[in-house]
Amino acid sequence: MARMSLEEKIGQMCQFVGFNYLSQSSAEMSAEEVLNSDSDARYEDLQVKDIAQMVVDGKIGSFLHVLSAEEANQLQSLAQKSRLKIPLLIGIDAIHGNAMVTGTTVYPSPITMAASFSNELAYRIARETALEMRATGSHWAFSPNVDVLRDPRWGRVGETFGEDPFLVGSLGKSMIEGYQMEDFTGSDKVIACAKHLVAGSEPSNGLNVSEMDVSDRTLREIFMKPFKTAVDAGVFTLMAAHNEVNGIPAHMHKEIMTDIVREEYGFKGFYVSDWLDIERLELLHNVAADFKEAVLLSVDAGIDMHMHGPHFLEAVQALVTSGDLPEARVDAACAKILEAKFRLGLFEQPFVEIDAVEDRIFTEAHRATALEAARQSIILLENDGLLPLTKSSKKRILVTGPNANTHTQLGDWVMNQPSDKVITVFEGMQALAPKMGYDVDLHAFNPRAALIEDADIEQAVQAVHGYDYIVLAVGDNSLRYQWKERTAGENLARSDINLVGRQLDLVQALHRTGVPLVLVYLSGKPLAEPWIAENLSAVIAAGEPGSMGGQAIAEIIMGEVNPSGKTPLTTPRSVGQLRMVYNHKPSQYAKQYAFGATTPLYPFGYGLSYSDFEYSDLEIGKVELEESDAIRLSVKIENKTAIEGTEIVQVYFRDQVSSVTRPVKELVAYRRVDLAGNETETVHFEIPVERLAFYDLKMQRCVEPGAFEFMVGASSDDSDLIRKSIHLDKRYDF
Repeated sequence: MARMSLEEKIGQMCQFVGFNYLSQSSAEMSAEEVLNSDSDARYEDLQVKDIAQMVVDGKIGSFLHVLSAEEANQLQSLAQKSRLKIPLLIGIDAIHGNAMVTGTTVYPSPITMAASFSNELAYRIARETALEMRATGSHWAFSPNVDVLRDPRWGRVGETFGEDPFLVGSLGKSMIEGYQMEDFTGSDKVIACAKHLVAGSEPSNGLNVSEMDVSDRTLREIFMKPFKTAVDAGVFTLMAAHNEVNGIPAHMHKEIMTDIVREEYGFKGFYVSDWLDIERLELLHNVAADFKEAVLLSVDAGIDMHMHGPHFLEAVQALVTSGDLPEARVDAACAKILEAKFRLGLFEQPFVEIDAVEDRIFTEAHRATALEAARQSIILLENDGLLPLTKSSKKRILVTGPNANTHTQLGDWVMNQPSDKVITVFEGMQALAPKMGYDVDLHAFNPRAALIEDADIEQAVQAVHGYDYIVLAVGDNSLRYQWKERTAGENLARSDINLVGRQLDLVQALHRTGVPLVLVYLSGKPLAEPWIAENLSAVIAAGEPGSMGGQAIAEIIMGEVNPSGKTPLTTPRSVGQLRMVYNHKPSQYAKQYAFGATTPLYPFGYGLSYSDFEYSDLEIGKVELEESDAIRLSVKIENKTAIEGTEIVQVYFRDQVSSVTRPVKELVAYRRVDLAGNETETVHFEIPVERLAFYDLKMQRCVEPGAFEFMVGASSDDSDLIRKSIHLDKRYDF
């Protein structure tokens, strides 16, 4: 840094979008050709060659969404022409695999992954994603999303790990450790980015970017908890949120970014803005008179890097020159960005081996992880004995529906993937069911779920004649490369939470045929359809299961795999029940609706199995340890069937009397337990007392003395839990 000019130091804080996002014509050019090209850019008054020259001049330190290894090398070649040859830091939205790059492994989306309640799977997915990122030239994952989802209308539900702060924090921590490992130094790791700080996941109207007004207590006890976990896990970058928090836009919220997260939590890395949100301080929130003032507000509050575009460098330089922004603030940001580049090994080797890319992405091991993740994440919502299908003699299955043979199962933050690297629902059934004596056919249905017409439904009804079973795939489309056909995903919230278009009409019409129907939801959000829950014999929530999803779905339908996924969020009966979460306060349902239920369609933590598990013999006690006291808990689980299965054991607690109101229950531990047929196992937990902490009347984080009820079982529903209480006789302060 001593060798760098002020302009070069600010340049490290500047991020631009990859050339392939700006102009397809530049994708195949060499560095020299880009510098001399006339390709258009999407930045006003800039051509691609102008941006390339800025790299050479040391005015850009980072790019995002560089979608090929060739372009990554092209950009690094430009950086090597700069005075100090500082390599570029390349970031990408690798949300569930490096799926913005064609040919990579697409794992289940985060909300789907969360249904597995598996920290180990989250770690492994992030570890493998890091390898595929480095192979294709990226070094920085804009992941994990640790927003605590509280409104299922929000389009970005699929990017989250659900509604529970402990589950969100635990899975986020595992992904951070998978991306960065203990120390992200080296050429096979990437830096993680926990986002979005904070509380944008309960927008006032369900719409992305809209405002959030929340008490300090709820902010800290719900929304900030996973960020504290992320910082404790060593996450090196954080991204601010689109929204405002209590009247202050997140990108200028100095109390949150600096006072709480950097000073109180001990965050050691750097902040990046979200897409053009510094500009929105002027253009949307109206808290800055111009872009220069917006830059001052955001950088002074804590933002270290601007995503994305021109004019940021000039604004910072002018602010430093005028004395409005100290150069030490630029130095602090630059130092952290350079630290990341050094530790990632980019100064030694900024380039990737083009010839090795194909051998390092979509590998056999990565496909196996994607398949296992899909198997563990799929939820059986309803089953009156129809599933699993048993071996037959030439019975016939018809697979149909808008999501039966499309790539919608991949979810958001995915670019077009080769067909031979995705197994659809139909392809999964076609490969597996014939081995068990079934003929499988596809009725190609209208894939545009929002545009289903009478003729589509009538043709499907006619097509099922002569078949013994129907597998019907319905749900949403979050694919961003099918922008006009999307029904969910970023910036695509809905005012309802049911099946879009006439999909329910399709389900009801096929049900009336009398042919046994297996319904498969493919969606990144909960879908509230009480009629389906009440009338269908078999309902599977497959989420967005990724590349290998069709195989996993078929394996569950045919009984090759016993389903074990559990709902990571509450499914309401209708949009009118919102906000509906399991960890609500005691007063929420003190009264009843006049003409509707106050119970959910499916509770948090719910999911059926082909096995039947029974809980008993709950024991509980407190132990004193060197670092902190803990609650020791054990419970006996018995598989009452001869079918091998996996149960997700969930532990909740309730503070029975407290100085401020507390939730009726809160998740504090979970574990996947494999049980052979008729096997019994005693499962042990050691729960740090700190997990019971809350903010008291004086906003002191503590555990107050008194009685605590612990609940263990198969879901958050009271009927699925057994209980036992323990008394803590002293106060703990944290």
